[in-house]
Amino acid sequence: MSNAIYNIAQPETAKLLSYLPGSDEKKQLKERIAQMKSAPIEIPLIINGKEVRTGRTGTCIIPHNHSHVLATYHMAGPKEMEMAIDAALEAKKTWEGTPWDHRLAVFLKAAELIDGPWRSTLNAATMLGQGKSVYESEAEAACELMDFFRFGSYFVKQIIEEQPKAVQGIFNRMEYRPLEGFVLAVTPFNFTAIGGNLPSAPAMSGNTAIWKPASTAIFSNYYVMKLLMEAGLPDGVINFLPGPGSVIGPIAMDHPMLGGIHFTGSTATFNNMWRTVAGNLENYRSYPRIVGETGGKDFLFAHASADVGAVVHAVIAGAFSYQGQKCSATSRVYLPQSIWEDVQKGLIKETKDLKPGNVEDFTNYMGAVIDKASFDNIKSYIDVAEKSPEAQIIIGGGCNDDVGYFVDPTVIVTTNPHFKTMEEEIFGPVVTIYVYADDDFEEALDLCESTSPYALTGAVFARDRLVIADLEKRLTYAAGNFYINDKTTGAYVGLQPFGGSRASGTNEKVGSKHNTSRWMIPRSIKENFNPPKDYRLPLMQES
Repeated sequence: MSNAIYNIAQPETAKLLSYLPGSDEKKQLKERIAQMKSAPIEIPLIINGKEVRTGRTGTCIIPHNHSHVLATYHMAGPKEMEMAIDAALEAKKTWEGTPWDHRLAVFLKAAELIDGPWRSTLNAATMLGQGKSVYESEAEAACELMDFFRFGSYFVKQIIEEQPKAVQGIFNRMEYRPLEGFVLAVTPFNFTAIGGNLPSAPAMSGNTAIWKPASTAIFSNYYVMKLLMEAGLPDGVINFLPGPGSVIGPIAMDHPMLGGIHFTGSTATFNNMWRTVAGNLENYRSYPRIVGETGGKDFLFAHASADVGAVVHAVIAGAFSYQGQKCSATSRVYLPQSIWEDVQKGLIKETKDLKPGNVEDFTNYMGAVIDKASFDNIKSYIDVAEKSPEAQIIIGGGCNDDVGYFVDPTVIVTTNPHFKTMEEEIFGPVVTIYVYADDDFEEALDLCESTSPYALTGAVFARDRLVIADLEKRLTYAAGNFYINDKTTGAYVGLQPFGGSRASGTNEKVGSKHNTSRWMIPRSIKENFNPPKDYRLPLMQES
């Protein structure tokens, strides 16, 4: 235990670098991209700090040039999963007893490494492996990951300082223990920062984790793992296990020492994991903590008083940044007839030159979608819209996978508010607009609130303050992150903690104390300095 209460600097959100022509950061990043492209690597599993090669392999490719292989990675099987569980449980014996300041120092140092020599590595790996533009990568693979490590450490310190009232003769205190068992962290392809945060947030509180990265994010996630090791992460605290979820998940969820699950991914997968855990409750040492952020069908709702230019920008930036591959991406839009013509003109004008391309060219706003399966899925929705009498594609619609998995930014206008693309999550650069009569404002608002089972992000646009207040109230449960006159994407750690409810997850708000507290089990301790020695109470006397 530490013999002092130490201070941690209250963090501020990390500042994005500019990457302007002639800047040092641009030169360094370009050089790192070239190095990674020219020298494919082999990615092992990392179990108890040791590299493990299984011979069962897959490849990491560049989405905008799918014939280019960046890496060959090894995949875990049942044997390796059991090894990882054993390693996590053994490492926990030491890690949970490590003073909190030394645990947090690992992640605070990792943030400094990102801010320095590791920045170009994480950005280059994310741009190449996940098809992100330099801006999108800098915003999350560098800045957001730094924020997760710094804010997460600060939240741990804040929580352990929360102590009960002291009274004369009684020593009350609260101890914050890690969960019993190990944590399974299952991370998505679309955010390198989420990949780094999901196993790290529990580790800050003394837990140990098994990290199962998405197969299409293994390239960048491997470098995050190496970063943490350089920052001093002890062996076995986080174990890096690429491999099929169908193999890794059941073994973890069948184990009696499963302490928790930290998940970001599809709603269907999360629902299946929840059912599996529920079916195994009698086998566990304790109830596992299940924390998950899943899908979204995020809305933009505009009132007749809305600023047209702001609406146009929010639709484009919310729907097409990172090719719409964000769970927070704008996917369905409700616009009043009175401003529709001006919005339509603005959308057509602003997207005229917006074409997907090679993200190694910093002038491109968009890249390719992540893989063939995603490309085919997105194209199937565009095909439905092209054939339907209820829909019209007014922008985009083009798809080409000859060299990379490119889908043009696509705007669909529908006469049916329940059209397929208004209701189903697409996860691509496709947004659907429903134009409502101004007099039908109330009905359109009801449609916005009730159409989707998801409740992740949503945006409303209006100038009339009474309308804004009404929209905020009426859409109370429609979005966990609610934006007024702003796009549906771009939440900052510590400023807009992220998460949604309904079918969008458990809304534990990554990047906040709410999430941090989920990886702790508090223990109340009462010490009586003058304990009573007689059970008889004064009121028991008759006279």
